[in-house]
Amino acid sequence: MRRVLLSLWVAGAIVAPATPAFAHGGEGANVTAYRTTVTGISTPMDGLTVRTVEGGARLELTNDTGRPIEILGYSGEPYLEVRPDGVYQNASSPAAYVNQTLAGDTPVPPTADVTTAPTWQRISTGTTVRWHDQRTHWLGATRPPQAVADPDHAHRLREWAVPLRDQVRVFEIRGTLDYEPPPVTWAWWVGAVLLGLALTALVRFRSRWIAPLAVLAGLAVLTYAVTRGLDGAGWSGVLLLTGALALGAAWRHPPFYLALSGFVLAAFAGFGSSDAFLAAVVPAVGPGWLARACVMVTLATGAALSLTGLLRMRAAVPSPTSRVASD
Repeated sequence: MRRVLLSLWVAGAIVAPATPAFAHGGEGANVTAYRTTVTGISTPMDGLTVRTVEGGARLELTNDTGRPIEILGYSGEPYLEVRPDGVYQNASSPAAYVNQTLAGDTPVPPTADVTTAPTWQRISTGTTVRWHDQRTHWLGATRPPQAVADPDHAHRLREWAVPLRDQVRVFEIRGTLDYEPPPVTWAWWVGAVLLGLALTALVRFRSRWIAPLAVLAGLAVLTYAVTRGLDGAGWSGVLLLTGALALGAAWRHPPFYLALSGFVLAAFAGFGSSDAFLAAVVPAVGPGWLARACVMVTLATGAALSLTGLLRMRAAVPSPTSRVASD
């Protein structure tokens, strides 16, 4: 048992430091009650695409038109320009500072003046740029009045537009901002507990199900990692590592490894992602229920693997009576 506790401590020391570094691909990639949706571009152009990423925390624009496209700031000033040779930011635009964080709380220096000529600085050699945009977010410190009055239903808060410029022609990215009610958090937790107990009972009496259980665990956490990565939230080292540990248990599953991999899976991939149960919008592609189902299965399978390993280790230890009899 001491070896188990020591190994769990070592696993935590290895995995836990990776959590803040890899869990989110950008500031603001968290669950939220507000869904930002791009509905289109007022004048579409071949090669110009826009989408939301990181659960709506940022907009992402890709310009493969071969022409420079400007993104205008809050006073109509040049803010970003995506050219064929890279992305440029106007250091004289207040938006260059406000948009550094989701909350928009970065101080704007006196040199940022919309009346001055642009001061372009290249920030990327690609033709894709991501940025926070206050026009697309709910900025209130409290919930909107519609949500306060009726928190159990979705509400359209507003339509928004972000202006673009192609030489002298101004057009817009258009979209919507909606409030969505939270999921039934307790139901997902109860589901994880019941599923974990059922799976533990299954493999206790049908040991051949251990390998399929480990495969299910690995697929659940890796599916969540992929959906987050495709949404631009970053490729989580924690999720990828724990998914690999779970799949390893399908190949070789001695009791000690089952206990170790199950604990790491449940603690770091399951509990570490359980904020998906708290709000409607998850930084992952696809419906929110899919992300929550992946987290629920990760918690349940991780607990089942860990309990199975511990029970098998306990069963392998000779009882005091049998030791005395053998003596």
